[in-house]
Amino acid sequence: MDSVAAALDRLTEVATSRPVARLSQAFAEAGQELALVGGPVRDAFLGRSAPDLDFTTDATPERILEIVRPIASAHWDIGRAFGTIGAKVAGETVEITTYRADSYDADSRKPEVVFGDSLEGDLGRRDFTVNAMALRLPERVLVDPTGGLEDLMAGRLRTASDPDVSFDDDPLRMMRAARFTASLGFVLDDAARVSMTERAERIGIISAERVRDELVKLISSDAPHAGLELLVDTGIAERILPELPALRLTVDGEHRHKDVYEHSLTVLDQAIELEGSRSDDPDRTPDVVVRLAALLHDIGKPATRRFEGGGTVTFHHHDVVGAKLARKRLRALRFDNATIDSVGALIELHQRFFGYTEGGWTDSAVRRYVRDAGDQLERLHILTRADVTTRNRRKAERLAHAYDDLETRIAELAAREEMDSVRPDLTGEQIMDALDISPGPAVGRAYRFLLELRLDEGPLGEEEATRRLLTWWAEGGKD
Repeated sequence: MDSVAAALDRLTEVATSRPVARLSQAFAEAGQELALVGGPVRDAFLGRSAPDLDFTTDATPERILEIVRPIASAHWDIGRAFGTIGAKVAGETVEITTYRADSYDADSRKPEVVFGDSLEGDLGRRDFTVNAMALRLPERVLVDPTGGLEDLMAGRLRTASDPDVSFDDDPLRMMRAARFTASLGFVLDDAARVSMTERAERIGIISAERVRDELVKLISSDAPHAGLELLVDTGIAERILPELPALRLTVDGEHRHKDVYEHSLTVLDQAIELEGSRSDDPDRTPDVVVRLAALLHDIGKPATRRFEGGGTVTFHHHDVVGAKLARKRLRALRFDNATIDSVGALIELHQRFFGYTEGGWTDSAVRRYVRDAGDQLERLHILTRADVTTRNRRKAERLAHAYDDLETRIAELAAREEMDSVRPDLTGEQIMDALDISPGPAVGRAYRFLLELRLDEGPLGEEEATRRLLTWWAEGGKD
């Protein structure tokens, strides 16, 4: 948290920048109000640079367009029905929204859009006090009718209006509370937490797409742990991602096992850390696939838990079951097919490495590991390493060294055999020529035979591969 003076200096820099100065001058000359609002103002006090420039005004959408057309290199009105106009001014993308005074139906997730007539009224209908501050332009006066600055100083997240009213108006704000708890590192005030718990079922009226987008924003934050805990503790997760609270398995005195819920959150924490440490790209974006896989990798355990003799607990095939559950849940949340397939594959493969520590893998086993991971190999490296949460230092070091060894072998084999494009030594046409056959199932069987040879023994060369193929064919491969 920066000092108020430093934050005001930063806001002054933003207000006097070329795009903002041109915009504020144009609105002033047109006799309309304009204010920088929300995230950019909040982030100035947090010492952060805001990626977006959001403004609010008393001008109608039609009037906003009249004002920005002469000074914008481009403009669009995709959000016009909600009072928002976008534009490109002096190279910067800006969004300008008419003051809002929306009303909501108790059973609807969409507001009846009503334009307001004052900045203070507009700020009072926003989600949280820290997002309800504005800087009037061009005079550069801070407007804070809900006490957002005081909450910022206290590290407190509080709704701008009564939490019951706020969350009834837009239940998605309950998920936004979790996201801001995580991304800002603030503590949600007690009244809002109680209201979230009492209104958890209201999240059911929100579309799956909006829930998905908010979940992605949460897990894309630097430290989503606290936000996810808030969703679980208030009952929101039970309605949008029930597999997560289901991980809180009861542990009795006889049958002991790791706390799967806490383990999963820790794996997510560690995956995020590895995601950063293994990348040299300063502009990298959060890897939603690896984070979803880390969070959901053990969701098959509740369904596969078995109590064995001597107090032992097993979770046989929880990887396969978990992959199916994850795919089903992500489909329900309207994730795209590529994400669903990638997350499912990672969960299904996340246990594979632990066989490596039980006995030396042959080169063939290493090749199969790489082949099965495909283009998810780097993500699988991250997930598998993150899945080690033991407090036993010697065991953790042993597993880390084992995975170092596996990655080294993968790199050596890749360099020696160009393993990223593992293919048989003969093409389909060469197989048909060698066996004097036409296209059909037999070609596929022969191809798979040569692929297995390639995986087991590495490159054979065309002549040796042809000899092996003819022997296999003569010994029954054609049947």
